Amino acid sequence: MKYSLTAYDKAENELKRRREAVANEHEAHAQEIAQKLPEIAALSRTLTENNCDLLKNIVGQKGHGKDLINKIRMNNLNTQRAIKDLLKAGGYPEDYLDYHYNCPKCCDYGYRDGVKCQCFTELLKKYTIEELNENCSIKLHDFSEFRIDFYPDSDSSGMSPRDRMRTVYSNCREYADKFHTNSPSLFFFGRTGLGKTFLSACIANELTKKGFSVVFGSLLKLLRQIEDEHFGRAEGQTLDIIENADLVILDDLGSEFQTSFTDAVLYEIINERINLNKPTIISTNLTKNELNSKYNERIVSRLTGCFSPIMFMGSDIRHVKLKNNL
Repeated sequence: MKYSLTAYDKAENELKRRREAVANEHEAHAQEIAQKLPEIAALSRTLTENNCDLLKNIVGQKGHGKDLINKIRMNNLNTQRAIKDLLKAGGYPEDYLDYHYNCPKCCDYGYRDGVKCQCFTELLKKYTIEELNENCSIKLHDFSEFRIDFYPDSDSSGMSPRDRMRTVYSNCREYADKFHTNSPSLFFFGRTGLGKTFLSACIANELTKKGFSVVFGSLLKLLRQIEDEHFGRAEGQTLDIIENADLVILDDLGSEFQTSFTDAVLYEIINERINLNKPTIISTNLTKNELNSKYNERIVSRLTGCFSPIMFMGSDIRHVKLKNNL
């Protein structure tokens, strides 16, 4: 996955902030212990002196060689154990004077043995996707905002849109609560104004809070951005970002201006994420017949065969709100 320069700047600043926070915490703990348990401060000075002696013998090969080095190391271990015992006796955790890095592997520097650490990669991924989502005009929502009373108890067919949408809501809530990076893909379908975008926004909001990388946007805008990048009218790696995010939510399938290029990109997104076993949520206002007539068989077969269908029912919520002055 390729990352933006802005993402690199933000990630490096975040790592710097983490290191400074760890250093400040350690300094505060050291000062506190020096006042309350001064005997530990004396042992810490001894430890520092031992480390200096150890370094001199290793680098300068002074003293009595290997035997002396082993003796200093043993003294260090004993001193460290004594410090931990004193901390515990004083009511502190044994690791109170340690540096508590967010990532012990790289000590929050972002690299380990010259290789980019996973923590740095995750930050780059996070900020690159945030940058992409900044152009999304769809507002995020919370599940608590969902109104089941916007859906009628029954319709002309004798079915209960309210009961149906209560189940849809529960399924979406459970999907967000139990989400993992190989959760199933979902296909939201139904007439316009039934809450497909709203519940998609609730899922996106919940998973973003949990730290998952979520790309959420209008399929029309995302395809336009990919096309502009492909033909050199804009810079970015939108397609690459979409294919590698933890979850992708493509809103309003069928609203895009359809060309052979957009169909090819749409197929690539869907097929690549299926191959990578990564979940995707796609919503559409199209009926089954409209879907079959608009898209080629390769796209339709993947939507109908690899996505779990979720049907939305009811009346256009915008009209319901207008009618009730909401």
